[in-house]
Amino acid sequence: MTESEQPNAASRPPATLGRESLNLPNLITVSRLVLSIVLFALIDIGGYWVASAALFVFAAATDWLDGYLARKYGQVTTLGRILDPFVDKIIVGGTFLFLLAKNGAMHDGHTIESGVNAWMVIAVIGREMFVSSLRGFLEQQGKDFSASFTGKAKMMLQCVAVTASLLSLNPDLHWPWLAPARDVLLWSAVIVTIWSGLVYVDRAVRLLRQD
Repeated sequence: MTESEQPNAASRPPATLGRESLNLPNLITVSRLVLSIVLFALIDIGGYWVASAALFVFAAATDWLDGYLARKYGQVTTLGRILDPFVDKIIVGGTFLFLLAKNGAMHDGHTIESGVNAWMVIAVIGREMFVSSLRGFLEQQGKDFSASFTGKAKMMLQCVAVTASLLSLNPDLHWPWLAPARDVLLWSAVIVTIWSGLVYVDRAVRLLRQD
């Protein structure tokens, strides 16, 4: 479930954590966490770049499924609300970290470039941690801090950029435009990530000034 699909504090049902948490939406979320571990292993091993990209796309494309099923069948749980955004951040943030490790690394006797730099990873993960903390603080005070369009745009660009980065590591893809396109997408994703964070800060300040 993306940020834009998370229910706001006012619309959430009472929080419970029990046997009802063992439902299909939460099992899908857990399966996505397992997939992320497989994805990280493939990236770390190296050489399985197309498979890694396909697995990442699958995990990202099914991102909405657990939230959709939970809302449709009234199976929204405390565990799901905690676990789902956590898994989303693990998949995207973790993939950025592993791509950073592969940037400039040696594989099969040649240097590979993912296009991901340390400052990009700091921007992506730092923004997620900050906005999540800000959302938790404001919603504890009963403020509506549900996600906006900027969060959805940020997530979409990050996913496209990561996919391009994974594919660019494959030496068999002789596409001269791939590396430049990857770099443009990565820069765009980071810029939108920072911009969306600033949008949330501005929104938080306005909410706090209402008191």
